[in-house]
Amino acid sequence: MKPDLIVVRLGELTLKGRNRHRFEKKVISHIRRVLKPYRTVKLELEFGRIYIALNGQTYEPVAEELRKVFGLGSFSPAFSVEPEIEEIRQLALALFRQQTPPPQTFKVTTRRADKSFPYDSQEMNRLVGGYILQSVPGLSVDVHRPEADIRVEIREGRAFVYSQVTQGTGGFPLGSNGKAMLMISGGIDSPVAGWLAMKQGLEIEAVHFHSFPYTSERSQQKVQDLVRRLADYGGTIKLHMVPFTDIQTRLVQDYNENLLITIMRRTMFRIAEQLAGLSGADALVTGESLGQVASQTMASLKAIGQAVAIPVLQPLIFQDKQDIIDIAQRIGTYPISILPHEDCCTIFLPPSPSTNPSLRVVEGIERNLPWLPEMIAETVRKTEVITIGAELPDPYEKLF
Repeated sequence: MKPDLIVVRLGELTLKGRNRHRFEKKVISHIRRVLKPYRTVKLELEFGRIYIALNGQTYEPVAEELRKVFGLGSFSPAFSVEPEIEEIRQLALALFRQQTPPPQTFKVTTRRADKSFPYDSQEMNRLVGGYILQSVPGLSVDVHRPEADIRVEIREGRAFVYSQVTQGTGGFPLGSNGKAMLMISGGIDSPVAGWLAMKQGLEIEAVHFHSFPYTSERSQQKVQDLVRRLADYGGTIKLHMVPFTDIQTRLVQDYNENLLITIMRRTMFRIAEQLAGLSGADALVTGESLGQVASQTMASLKAIGQAVAIPVLQPLIFQDKQDIIDIAQRIGTYPISILPHEDCCTIFLPPSPSTNPSLRVVEGIERNLPWLPEMIAETVRKTEVITIGAELPDPYEKLF
């Protein structure tokens, strides 16, 4: 049998009171975008659920696209039938017989949305479950841990039967919680931080610092590939490419000691904050994980974070590295992140970067860099913006 539709559950979005309609509108917009290539599918919203009529479209590719939509609790391929008890029984039995391996225990779970249907949910469980039980020798009912759960939904004019439930990505609809600027490198962590930020409902723009010619055009291409992968989940994403060479070499020229990385990171934060202001973003998102490197100790995070006034969101701060890698593999950024590349933060790394910087000392050094504010403003002006999305051409493709 080929499913007729997909039953999509919105999970915790249904708990959002007055904001529920706004959240539903966002998630439907996101579903429509990812399913745009499938012109025959149609969406229908009901409280807590979205029904996607497949109209002949194969289930699997549509399900793969739904895995990119934030805010979905779960979804199921379903079969439809007239809301008649005998037709529902026949369909439920046919679906049960499709289960592999053949279950030894089962239960029936009915949801009766159409209250005019003559049997209530408990009666339907007995009527449909009893029919299956009589038709399959050796079968027994287990309402607690069944090997198969046959689900029946009664709606006005039709009934749906299904058994498979796939967990959705969860979180909140994209853009429902505001906008932030993701500081992205070519590594494993920051793309995962960006994905988690989007999962929590943030629309993101990305900012990358490059030091060409000390860093190559291939390293810039790598970052664009990572943003393109994130755009599979977030639609089009603007990537701000910051030319950091001049300001970085000037910093090294005037101060090349153990607090250089701290000062360099504070400078990056200030540039990212200004770009966020120009883009209407209210926070920075970074990929720091506590204790991983010198700039991610508690003292360093304090000294660097206080360079800016807007919130700095750090979704990975307590995550183990393996947990971060697991997410990167699941969302498809890991194979790109592990490709070799140059990082502008490491090309002028001092021999012993400080892991315990004093904010007072750092601010004292910065007071002896009177040119810094103007160079930050100039760097912001020179920043190139690239719009990246799955449907847009790659502007750098011709270079490789």
